[in-house]
Amino acid sequence: MSANKPATHSHLLHTIAHALVLSSACLALWPSAARAKAIPVELRQTEQGWELLRGGEPYFIRGAGGDASLKRLAAAGANSVRTWGADDIDARLDAAHALGLSVTVGIWLGHERHGFDYSNETQVSDQLERARQTVLRYKDHPAVLLWGIGNEMEGFGSGDNPAIWTAVNDIAAMVKKLDPLHPTMTVTAELGGGRIDGVHKRCPAIDIHGINSYGGALSVAERYRAGGATKPYVLTEFGPPGVWEIPKNDWGAPVEPTSTEKSEFYRRSYESGVIAAPGLALGSYVFVWGFKTEATPTWYGMFLDDGARLGAVDVMTELWSGRRPTNLAPTVEPLVIEGEPQLDPGDKVRVRAVVADPEGAAIRVRWVLRREAGEYTTGGDFRPMPPEVEGAVLEGHVNGTRVRMPRDPGPYRLFFYAYDAAGGAATANVPLLVKGKVRTPMPFYVYRDGFEGMPWAPSGWMGAIESLILDGDHYGNPYEGNACIKMHFVGEVGTWVGVAWQHPANNWGDQEGGYDLTGATHLELWARGEYGVEKINIGVGLLGQDKVHPDSGKTTVEDIRLTKEWRRYRIRLKKLDLSSIKTGFVVTLRGRRPDVTIYLDSIRFVRK
Repeated sequence: MSANKPATHSHLLHTIAHALVLSSACLALWPSAARAKAIPVELRQTEQGWELLRGGEPYFIRGAGGDASLKRLAAAGANSVRTWGADDIDARLDAAHALGLSVTVGIWLGHERHGFDYSNETQVSDQLERARQTVLRYKDHPAVLLWGIGNEMEGFGSGDNPAIWTAVNDIAAMVKKLDPLHPTMTVTAELGGGRIDGVHKRCPAIDIHGINSYGGALSVAERYRAGGATKPYVLTEFGPPGVWEIPKNDWGAPVEPTSTEKSEFYRRSYESGVIAAPGLALGSYVFVWGFKTEATPTWYGMFLDDGARLGAVDVMTELWSGRRPTNLAPTVEPLVIEGEPQLDPGDKVRVRAVVADPEGAAIRVRWVLRREAGEYTTGGDFRPMPPEVEGAVLEGHVNGTRVRMPRDPGPYRLFFYAYDAAGGAATANVPLLVKGKVRTPMPFYVYRDGFEGMPWAPSGWMGAIESLILDGDHYGNPYEGNACIKMHFVGEVGTWVGVAWQHPANNWGDQEGGYDLTGATHLELWARGEYGVEKINIGVGLLGQDKVHPDSGKTTVEDIRLTKEWRRYRIRLKKLDLSSIKTGFVVTLRGRRPDVTIYLDSIRFVRK
């Protein structure tokens, strides 16, 4: 995303690959798909402009990225799906091919904000080798359309680091030698800074410029031409305006558009950024075909976590297929607060809603109050859904609700969900603030069961990050609940890797943030190892006084030997200054034989 994606999209992709269950039809077709040959794809320039050919026929990309049903994607009129990385995508390629979908295969490139150093020859050469192995593995699969070399690897600043563009071009040149049948593309976060020069002048081996653009999608074609671009482009991510593009209220919370308002923005973005640029735009990939918590649980997803489709799906179905769906999702207007949005602890507030079903069908609704995430620009890194405040909604109806605000001061957000009987839904929300000094209740969780409100993001990747897979939602023998964290490290003996849980995400000491955990006596967690011989180091705090915004305190416990069974481990905090903890948890481990696999669960600060 513009201002987006992981330790992220590669891990989103990792979750996608493991979550995908092939239909019986796909399984039946798999053997023939596996034996099929690559379908050649050609980029051609004519008097009318650029054109993509697949199997000798003109091919305009009508695609999406995300983990919702590929069968539903094909039925909506799409013809392609995008991945951000290539971890375990064999099943996804087979399923896409069985449904007549092509795949832009992402080759994930390291981000400097995650610790990747493009001046480090070893890291760069190892990355090139991993890309080579990806191409060799998948180049002959008939679903492959393009190679997506990197996603926003230039970062969110000026984007003009020549070392990054050299690495991108080296990989693209290698890809073209190994696979002349599929064009190369690299993806940037919008167009500003040195991005156009980087792609068009420093990367001759890149055929296509992929652009992630949200609020700017309406003017992307005009700005692309004005910037001197010469290559064709694909709008590789677009959707509602990004959270960084929305005005904030008095306490810094963005006002999220309703699902109905977003649907119209999807339409305008597609028409302006894709359809209005014939001979230049080769197509697009909408974001996100699925559910994703980023800024809020409803900002970017085209589906809800229960699978209900939002109006954006209907809009894209019409744009892709040329047919308006026969049954449309409900529509909703912005919520209206009766009174002030800033309230005292325990105050009651009424909020009005206006919702309708285009077919006049009955609508059921749900109102939920959640504590606000606390930060809104995550770069796409994994963020769990904030928890529901139980008992806050006193009454909820189709036309409004009455809510009692919690006793704990701080920012909250009230969500409204409306459903019809045909699987459609609409959403709206409004930020609310409980006045007073924000206190930190205990226990205060770093991680708990994957989908509840965790304040820190696992965005601080260090060491041999290219050899680490972090599954932040592993469904396999957790300590409690339904999920735990799984870390799988395949680094060479003696190499090390670490992950820091940061607030805000990617905070290496250059941003304000953190939490006042004064009064906590311990950080405790449950952990186990795959083989029972693994060793880890754990800690609280990472940023020293040499940083502009350091952690107020730091401590570590080293050489913890894990067992195969879950055990509790604790870090004593009584003498530590906990007034501003930006790095809530750090775990490091070293490569050894066999590969190192550890599991973590129920990580929390406690007062005992």
